[in-house]
Amino acid sequence: MYITRIAKVVMVACLAVFCLLVAFGNVTDYQANFLFVKHVMSMDTTYPGNTLMYRAITSPELWHAAFVLIIIGEALAGVLFLAGAIRLFQARRDPGAVFDSAKGWTVAGALVAFLVWFFGFMVVAGEWFLMWQSETWNGQPAAFRFYLTALAVLIFVIQPDRDLPEKVTRLSAKPARAPAKKKAPAKKSAAKKSAAKKSVAKKRVPAKKKTAAKTSGALSRIAAVRTELEG
Repeated sequence: MYITRIAKVVMVACLAVFCLLVAFGNVTDYQANFLFVKHVMSMDTTYPGNTLMYRAITSPELWHAAFVLIIIGEALAGVLFLAGAIRLFQARRDPGAVFDSAKGWTVAGALVAFLVWFFGFMVVAGEWFLMWQSETWNGQPAAFRFYLTALAVLIFVIQPDRDLPEKVTRLSAKPARAPAKKKAPAKKSAAKKSAAKKSVAKKRVPAKKKTAAKTSGALSRIAAVRTELEG
């Protein structure tokens, strides 16, 4: 159905807006969001006496590097989702096979989002740095909500789409302009040709009569001269 394709476009666009807003917020409010990465990586709010504290990272340079990497991943996911939404919108009236082939950008965006919010927040931050033990800096619930949403949208989007009815596809088809016909040179009819020949013949007749008259006049003069000479 056509409405199903529109729903896929809208959902992918919503994911793009979310990712880009998160990245924008992290850039414009860098210090406030940087504290989250700092406390998670230093593991200073985990349970006291934790035997896994050897995993803690206390280097500010590594904190900044990790935070910049997170921002890049969020922005990249947003851009890919946005490209996916635009591509799907462009192919919304195309045959099913063409619309299915336009889902590549969306799949790529979902992959990057999964790496950021599942692998980055759930695996690395949550399990390696024991973020789940922190009552203040535990971002697992929020990360879980988003990557689950991204996966749900991805499952919906990658479902095969059938061809649309002809009445829907016709709406997007632009009427092709008929090529301008070259005017064929007008053919003279046989009657006109014969009339033209007769007119030419009529024009030639007087000229012939004048020539004959001149010739007969000259002959009569010659005959008169001979007569005088003989006489």
